[in-house]
Amino acid sequence: MDLKKNYEEIKQKAKEALKETGRSLDDILILGVSKTVDTDTLNEAVKLGITTLGENRVQELLEKYDKVEGTSWHLIGHLQTNKVKYIIDKVELIHSVDSIKLLNEISRCAKKIGKVQRVLIEINVSGEESKFGVPIDDAYEFLEEAKTIENVKIEGFMTMAPLLETEENVHAIFKKLYNLYIDIKDKKYDNISMKYLSMGMSQDYHIALLEGANIIRVGRNLFKR
Repeated sequence: MDLKKNYEEIKQKAKEALKETGRSLDDILILGVSKTVDTDTLNEAVKLGITTLGENRVQELLEKYDKVEGTSWHLIGHLQTNKVKYIIDKVELIHSVDSIKLLNEISRCAKKIGKVQRVLIEINVSGEESKFGVPIDDAYEFLEEAKTIENVKIEGFMTMAPLLETEENVHAIFKKLYNLYIDIKDKKYDNISMKYLSMGMSQDYHIALLEGANIIRVGRNLFKR
């Protein structure tokens, strides 16, 4: 694995997309997806400047947490309510909040340790039944209820585009969430700041950047051999 080369390729492709939007690499976060990646490799990635890692599974995060230095952790995979207590003191940002029940449990666990947990709301833009996330048509109703929950701070949205989809449709999915993101930002909800838009993975991060993402989640292209 030539990790440095992989990272430079990702940054170059990102730069090209960002140039079209008048932004630079300083305006985004390249999140290294650590799923199935060993801790030696993750420590090497941190040394290259990938200082934020995202883990899909709670158990993997717990196993790696003390073995990777100089990083902050995000939980990006589906989170069950009974697993919140294990990671509440370890994660900087949770990307995958998809229910009021989960948000309440995060709040309860965060309150116990005197923390305000930063979260993103996962939105199911495409409507796929196999995907987690709040249906985009329910987003306003969800936020109206969520804004009153204590010990959490909603800082934006996350979504995933379907894997087998045309570029045109992927553009449309990301654009739809960006438009919602901007609309919510303009409405200035209490306890909600539209700071982050987490869209795009290895196969489509360049499209996500063109459509306004400021967090991209890259694993396969970063850690490829």
